[in-house]
Amino acid sequence: MTLPAAGQESSNARELAARADHGAPEPGAPDRDATDGHASTTGAAALRVAGLLLLLGAAMVLAVRLGAVSLSLREVVDGVLGRGDPTTVTIVRQLRLPRAVQAALVGAALAVSGTTFQALVRNPLAEPYLLGVSSGAAVGTVAAVVLGLATAAAWVIPVAAFAGALVAIALVFRIAYGVGRVLDTRVLLLSGVVVAAFFNALILLLLTFSDIESFRSAVFWMMGSHAGATWGNVLVLLGYVAPAAIVLAALARPLDLLALGEQTAAYLGTHVERTKLVAYALASLLAAAAVAVSGVIGFVGLVVPHIARMLWGSSHRTLLPNAALLGASFLVLADLLARLVARPVELPIGVVTAFLGVPFFVWLLRQRGGGAR
Repeated sequence: MTLPAAGQESSNARELAARADHGAPEPGAPDRDATDGHASTTGAAALRVAGLLLLLGAAMVLAVRLGAVSLSLREVVDGVLGRGDPTTVTIVRQLRLPRAVQAALVGAALAVSGTTFQALVRNPLAEPYLLGVSSGAAVGTVAAVVLGLATAAAWVIPVAAFAGALVAIALVFRIAYGVGRVLDTRVLLLSGVVVAAFFNALILLLLTFSDIESFRSAVFWMMGSHAGATWGNVLVLLGYVAPAAIVLAALARPLDLLALGEQTAAYLGTHVERTKLVAYALASLLAAAAVAVSGVIGFVGLVVPHIARMLWGSSHRTLLPNAALLGASFLVLADLLARLVARPVELPIGVVTAFLGVPFFVWLLRQRGGGAR
């Protein structure tokens, strides 16, 4: 076998680094180097972010205006400013606006988490609940409901859900590191599957001993809802989402290199194990915080990163903020549909995202299957 010369090896490394700077393509994805290079210019990036911000603003205005009682744009503005009819002010400030902001933060968190997981495992079918986060949060919530703790205070369920999610994350990492000193992606995923299966069994056990009302409350929470949104939950969620998203944005280049492969990333100077540990932990933390305040909302972390990647390329310097803004708009609009489609009944938001996400997931599988042939 002929080994490459030192000059050739150095040239290959520079080529791979250049590919990482323009965003490493996902497995089976079309080559978008030229498009990514053009789209990464400062002017194009600024226009794109401005457009996504306008989309998010429009989605939030619609979410505040529409509902059981429709409001005019003037009433919305007056309500935000605390003027006008007290009932309108209450609807805007205490009900719809915190709900829209919470939905936006949850959508951004799930989209960023999904984008990170897809880069780490180098699989476009990865999503935020890979590591049993949702199952752990569900155990905490169901336990709180069945034991009667949920009626003690409004903060009990979010705290119980977040604690359960953290226990799941800790168990998965403990199992993964117990197998080997390095964080093997395959072992980590298998650990997540095992922990999720165990926690799902615990959920069924707890529900077996619950009364009908507790059973309904627990199941409805697990299907996702923003009905209980408060400014307190929004502030807590923001305290998790903002720092985690900032750190992950700083890891954009290492994530690009990891998408090319761990050996390539290490050769090009990335601290692979440290980057994987930090990115996995932060992505799981984002998913845990989202689940704690809104329940289990599927497909956002799977669908949104793909849409952003197909439209604007795979460089994580632009993909992460684009996915965050698109995910925020997507979930605000999905929550609006959940409130409006079956009025006066409110649908679980997980049902809406599933109806939107499943066709896309099937299409994605068919695309990957076609590429394999």
